[in-house]
Amino acid sequence: MTVDTIDDLESARKVLAAQPFSEVIGARLVAFGDGEAVLELDVRDALRQQYGFLHGGVLGYAADNTLTFAAGTVAGARLITAGYTIDYLRPADGVLLRAHARVVRAGRTRVVSRCDLTTVAADGAETLCAVAQGSIAVLGPADGS
Repeated sequence: MTVDTIDDLESARKVLAAQPFSEVIGARLVAFGDGEAVLELDVRDALRQQYGFLHGGVLGYAADNTLTFAAGTVAGARLITAGYTIDYLRPADGVLLRAHARVVRAGRTRVVSRCDLTTVAADGAETLCAVAQGSIAVLGPADGS
């Protein structure tokens, strides 16, 4: 699926649904607009590492995708992650992972976004477990102009 514009949450969800890995992991986009995006996924045993915590790769996936979706709110759909860093602050455990990204600066060819990754416990308590920052490259129009 190729999409050149993302106008609202529903069109952003279609982009997410076109990513086979996002379907496998069970990610869902719950907010999209005004320089921000929020992605959530249910924590399940298949996503844990050997100590029982959510695998760092799952947090990395959530950060990467959410950073780019936040950038998409200001720069359109033709984006690709140029790079990102993530700092794991504490082991991630709970019933839900929530990644909330915000655009820091939007340029013509690059967008910089920042993301907080929190877990939500069964009682609703939220714990910040990682932070990430990324640079998102703007690919330009599909026709190459």
